[in-house]
Amino acid sequence: MFVEIRFHGRGGQGAVTAANLLVAAALKENKYGQAFPFFGAERRGAPVLAFARISDRPIKIHSEIRSPDIVVVLDPSLLELVDVTRGLKKGGVVVINSKETPSIGDEYNVYVVDATSIALKYKLVVAGWPLVNTAMLGALSSATGVVGLKSIVSVVEENWRGDVAKRNVEAVIEAFNSTRKVR
Repeated sequence: MFVEIRFHGRGGQGAVTAANLLVAAALKENKYGQAFPFFGAERRGAPVLAFARISDRPIKIHSEIRSPDIVVVLDPSLLELVDVTRGLKKGGVVVINSKETPSIGDEYNVYVVDATSIALKYKLVVAGWPLVNTAMLGALSSATGVVGLKSIVSVVEENWRGDVAKRNVEAVIEAFNSTRKVR
């Protein structure tokens, strides 16, 4: 059995990196994982998808995730453009970067975190875009436990160095601690 996760973001926000880091964190916990993007010739700011599968056993399926268990939304404006719950299993989890409670169906468990403010607080900005991906991994860990906080912190420290690693770790931890269930 595996957990399937779909990330909704915009080009430049780090959705693909988030999926890759999530799988790296799962590997640290002796789990198996896959991460892959789905996009064409999109540019910075265009909607993108990334996917991850996490399992305690080897994963033999290699296809797009159509019925995820979990959806992670890096940009709340996508809620107006894309049906982020398309295919989401009943009782599934939605983790959204939002200050407010979004209107998502009652059949889902919805968690929010203000990842944008967290990214800005820790100066995680590239070309004027707040990079919310590491904060959203902290929120995902808090909401679901699919991978532990310690594993996410470890892969962040391995992927960045010095002050950048420190600021990303602080964002992960703050998001983990400030994620709240709204439904």
